[in-house]
Amino acid sequence: MSPRLEALPHRHVLTLPTAPSAVRLSRQTAGRALSEWGISLRHPAVGPALLILGELVTNSVRHAALLSPELTVIYAADVDCLAFAVHDRHPYQPPLYAPVTGTGTGSGGLATVMELTLGLSGTAVVRGDADGQGKSIWITLPL
Repeated sequence: MSPRLEALPHRHVLTLPTAPSAVRLSRQTAGRALSEWGISLRHPAVGPALLILGELVTNSVRHAALLSPELTVIYAADVDCLAFAVHDRHPYQPPLYAPVTGTGTGSGGLATVMELTLGLSGTAVVRGDADGQGKSIWITLPL
């Protein structure tokens, strides 16, 4: 399930300060966009998608704010696919498919993102900026 993201007919871009309020605003904007696009907020993938989005924005706020005063959320969809990305200008690209170690609880952050994404048969990818000074984490979920 890897549609060409450029081909998805619905798109919305939101740029926010890399601050705690970005989490709430990004989720609210997602809900409005999905409703405008005719995607029911009761669809079984929407709740987990909003949680994934919140975790990714939270990670940018916690870990990238010093180097990235703004973050950008890109939303895209069609009738059977939902995709979104969180972009910041911190150069670190976290490993998404890292093995779970016994040192942590395995909850929160990227562990939650990956558990939910894979549980919904979705995909996740990190795409670095051309200048190596930022990245986007893209999540694609079937609807």
